[in-house]
Amino acid sequence: MIYYKFEYKQFINLPINEVFVFFSNPENLEKVTPKYLNFKINSKPPFVMRKGQCFDYQLRVRGIPMKWTSLISLYDPPYCFVDEQITGPYSSWHHTHTFNEENGGTSIIDVVKYSLPLGFIGKIINLIWVKKDLDAIFKYRQKMIERTLKNISND
Repeated sequence: MIYYKFEYKQFINLPINEVFVFFSNPENLEKVTPKYLNFKINSKPPFVMRKGQCFDYQLRVRGIPMKWTSLISLYDPPYCFVDEQITGPYSSWHHTHTFNEENGGTSIIDVVKYSLPLGFIGKIINLIWVKKDLDAIFKYRQKMIERTLKNISND
């Protein structure tokens, strides 16, 4: 199996506890996900983030409806949590969210390791679509996190 990895960093001028509270609420994922993915949470509230918790989602990838179940495999507030795909479009998906206090604010570091099915064909699909799509999704996400958390800090 071929594994891919990417990392995104962002700085938010808010205390780590406020930033972590935002990220530890699965409902906020809809707010920072591009609309064209039609991302919806299928799990029923209340949403309690903790190690061992699973969340069910639905989305559309290039128009194809998909279901995604993620497991919170590590939960260390306010510094880190990991979500791993249990079912979904990837052969594997491991997303580490790390939060560090820095210069009076918080650095957010997303590290994603993933693999695709179909061997060599999956490698081509990654080069043509997946890598570009993920880059666009995470750039959008950074923009929306900045906008949303800036509004929280102004309240």
